[in-house]
Amino acid sequence: MKVSSEPWTEAEVDEILRRHDGREGALLPILNDVQAAFGYVPDAVVPIVAHALNLSRAEVHGVVTFYHDLKRVPADRPVIKLCRAEACQARGVERLAPLFEADPRVETETVYCLGLCASGPSAMVGDRVFARLDEGSARRLIDQAAAS
Repeated sequence: MKVSSEPWTEAEVDEILRRHDGREGALLPILNDVQAAFGYVPDAVVPIVAHALNLSRAEVHGVVTFYHDLKRVPADRPVIKLCRAEACQARGVERLAPLFEADPRVETETVYCLGLCASGPSAMVGDRVFARLDEGSARRLIDQAAAS
């Protein structure tokens, strides 16, 4: 995931819209691409997307606010998504969770399944997934995420 510290431009949004031109059900893929490009979905992008898809601003805003993975503001710290599903719980994620939650350098988000049930506990930073976490690898992951 490219998180840009530069302000977004309408040209960048137009390019994302162009890539989805004519695609049925394009709203969610467009919003995911906007977030991937900018690190969040800026409020000012909502009317641009709405106009391009012939939707109301309320419809687009509703989708942005409904899906918890879509962020309306950029994260002020690196985000670690920590799987807390049953398989990861059975493999010890609850012992590791306090390490992530107590570290002020990172923001921890709970997710329910990263698809690595047989090799949990697992976490995700950006688009990279980490499996078989133990206390040592969890601390290294936190340090690595905080340094990025």
